[in-house]
Amino acid sequence: MPHWIHVLPQFSLACLVLAVIPGPATALFLQRAIRDGRTAGLAAVAGNEIGVFGWTIAGGAGLSILLTANRFLNTTIHVIGAVVLIWLGIQAWRGARKDGEFGGGMTNLLPAGRTPGAAFRASLISIAANPKAAVFGLTILPQFLPSSGPMLESLIALTVVQLVIDTAWCVGIVLIADRAGTWLRRTGIRQRVERALGAILVALGLGLAADAR
Repeated sequence: MPHWIHVLPQFSLACLVLAVIPGPATALFLQRAIRDGRTAGLAAVAGNEIGVFGWTIAGGAGLSILLTANRFLNTTIHVIGAVVLIWLGIQAWRGARKDGEFGGGMTNLLPAGRTPGAAFRASLISIAANPKAAVFGLTILPQFLPSSGPMLESLIALTVVQLVIDTAWCVGIVLIADRAGTWLRRTGIRQRVERALGAILVALGLGLAADAR
């Protein structure tokens, strides 16, 4: 029986936890779906999953080994990721105090077009700098790969599993946001959701910074 079959239950649970924890991608999906419609939201999901695939393959292909061997580089990656998350969390809190579109404080540096293509490009840029995806691909996935022998089969299989779980969750977010767009655009609701996302992002950033010590 292939190695990846044995670790599938634990790995699937890890993927689900990663998908459920809100991050910059969540804010981007919500913003594009609420502001520009379901097609733009789904385009953002597509860009995100390409980035997730890249981080996962990079981790499994050996970049994680390099980071493990180079403590300074590993610490630097964690610190940068923590700063990004905390900064995004602060931007979310600041944006919640103002009148504007959902997620504007967290996504105002990304391509601002309202087409699906713009949403796709914004998502690619966001996931490239997404510390949550990077940490999973570089530190968690390698733990589920075989310690010896061929690992390509396990790497590809587990990457597909992650993409299926993450895509299903993200598409669900977009569909819900599309149906509940009017409700989510209400000022009070938008402010509460953005503050909650901001608090979660800051907490994740502090946790990532603690791991770097």
